[in-house]
Amino acid sequence: QVQLVESGGGLVQAGGSLSLSCAASGRTLSRYTVGWFRQAPGKERDFVAGITKNASTTSYIDPVKDRFTISRDDAKNSAYLQMNSLKPEDTAVYYCAASEFLVTISRRDYQYDYWGQGTQVTVSS
Repeated sequence: QVQLVESGGGLVQAGGSLSLSCAASGRTLSRYTVGWFRQAPGKERDFVAGITKNASTTSYIDPVKDRFTISRDDAKNSAYLQMNSLKPEDTAVYYCAASEFLVTISRRDYQYDYWGQGTQVTVSS
């Protein structure tokens, strides 16, 4: 099985940028469809962005389109979420997730088998 570790979170002012990384170990990440999810305090965990195994397809929720970019570098066994023009409403714990069996991107968290521990992103106004 694959293990996932997120990094890159932190505190940033509105309008700033952060780059999140998801480092995989145990198995090659190229076998997995990857999703980024976030959970704000008191709210459910929500899908943010996803990328297929061969990186041919990406998907974003509307509030982050044109601000966030998901990518992957299978040679580095990692996936990334570049976040620009951050807003206070982007404040959440961000999770990386992976599924070996998904061939398309799912927005349902229960369809992802492996999860990282999360990284906190806080955007101040």
